[in-house]
Amino acid sequence: MRRWILKNKRVIGGVILGGMAGYAYYHFIGCANGTCLISSRPLNSTLYFGLMGGLLMSTFNKKSDGNTKQT
Repeated sequence: MRRWILKNKRVIGGVILGGMAGYAYYHFIGCANGTCLISSRPLNSTLYFGLMGGLLMSTFNKKSDGNTKQT
């Protein structure tokens, strides 16, 4: 488990920061009348922004192609 966390620490950080940004978006901007799908409830905006943060940070992960020489 620890190895998986260390391997995916950027993605986990992106999810956490995205969730925090999503809640801040709900709190400060939000949707007053409740018709907005993402920003009408704090859970929706937190999960959506957390997902987007995780996806964004997953693009920066290094992939090993197996052809690199280890010394």
